[in-house]
Amino acid sequence: MFFEFKKLFSKKGEVYLRVKVRPSAAKTCVKEIMADETVKIDLAAAPVKGKANQELIKFLARQFEVAASNIKVISGAGDRVKLVKIVR
Repeated sequence: MFFEFKKLFSKKGEVYLRVKVRPSAAKTCVKEIMADETVKIDLAAAPVKGKANQELIKFLARQFEVAASNIKVISGAGDRVKLVKIVR
């Protein structure tokens, strides 16, 4: 599902994702990419003390094959809709 984003990432070395999360799901996975390119992701972590954001960063790090330190939540850390920056 991340094919276009991964292609852009490999070309530019960075990518910004608008992500809509659903914490406390059964498992962490991408549910869909919406028409406005927002990525819906279920997270298997509760939104308590930053655990959901940590799970999101860990998941995106695996998907884009980068270190977790290369991923930053730019805005929306306490919201369901977030802007995330991934760099090489």
